[in-house]
Amino acid sequence: MKRLRLGVIGTGSVVREIYRHLYFHSEYAQLISIEGAADPNAQALHAFCDQYAIPRNRRFRNYTEMIDSLDLDAVQVNTPDALHREPTLFALERGLDVLVPKPLAESVADAHEMVTAARRNNRLIVVDFHKRDDPRIQEAAARYRAGAYGQFQLAVWYMLDKLLVADPNHEPRFFASADFAEKNTPISFLTVHMVDAFVQIVREKPVRVRATAFAQKLPALAPTAVRGYDLCDTEIQFESGGVAHIVTGWHLPNTAHALTVQSSRIICTDGLVDLALDAAGCREIVAEGIRERNPLFCNFHADGLVTGYGMSHPGRLLQTIQRHRDGDLEDEEYARMMGALQLGYWATVVCAAAHQSLAEGTRSKRGVISGADVDITELLEGLLGEATHAYL
Repeated sequence: MKRLRLGVIGTGSVVREIYRHLYFHSEYAQLISIEGAADPNAQALHAFCDQYAIPRNRRFRNYTEMIDSLDLDAVQVNTPDALHREPTLFALERGLDVLVPKPLAESVADAHEMVTAARRNNRLIVVDFHKRDDPRIQEAAARYRAGAYGQFQLAVWYMLDKLLVADPNHEPRFFASADFAEKNTPISFLTVHMVDAFVQIVREKPVRVRATAFAQKLPALAPTAVRGYDLCDTEIQFESGGVAHIVTGWHLPNTAHALTVQSSRIICTDGLVDLALDAAGCREIVAEGIRERNPLFCNFHADGLVTGYGMSHPGRLLQTIQRHRDGDLEDEEYARMMGALQLGYWATVVCAAAHQSLAEGTRSKRGVISGADVDITELLEGLLGEATHAYL
């Protein structure tokens, strides 16, 4: 069986925590051949490549050199969200397909340019919003669309990380870059997950966004303070008039029972549904404290196999890329894969609107930023002009 020849662009924390298991320890590993890796961070590059015996002549500091040097079918772009555009466009123009961890892009304009380039070259971009394969999300989506709860009216979702995720003073540092939490907000890094999960359930378009942010804990860190938000509430109004609050942050005490504490409640006309997303069924009491593990996301088997929706969603996306390269992807499925819903375009739009809301808002002396209302149609028209109709 021919393997999908994959080049890895970026070998940092997201590879360390998730994708190395996909590449080498999952049931999809036999479908993939990691042909090479590129990362300007030599330490991260060699740590990954040494662990998995990737030869020195297949290690690159520059992704353009890797793509031009190796015979590839696709690349996975594991760069920071704001840097998805350039490597994706470079790969697409050279006839490669692209897998991107969520989101498609941080910028609405970047996302549109990436989608346009993929369609122009008849290539695929696939985006790993792994929560789509969470069986709890899938069950809620199926039951909601079957009318079990009636019409959505109000929802609250939250996703809160331990402080160590954003704290450059923590040893070992969770992210390689000390300025991670200044360049990334809870909105860009966490809200995007929850927005996409919710949109997959209700299948509605957002029409208005307003955000509130708190910058209190991170600026008080020592000895290195962080100019960033601890906590953000993104309020979204949808087509039906229903409202969702997506609350995200990374300032929980490091003694929290899980790296990420998360859940949601969706209140509808005929009932409600609670998604206990941080109660996956495995709680440990060990010397280090009480810990919650999520075997639904990554289930580590005794024989080294790793399963769970953290593997199955990107794995199936790579299978879709392979079918497209083999000419087995029907036009209808290609159009669906390149549509706004499948690409998670609305997650990018909502997060961009939330950041604009905060930029236009007011800041109190106590570090609370009250955002302005942002109209989604006006936002898109201002950024995309006539191309807006393709999404609305």
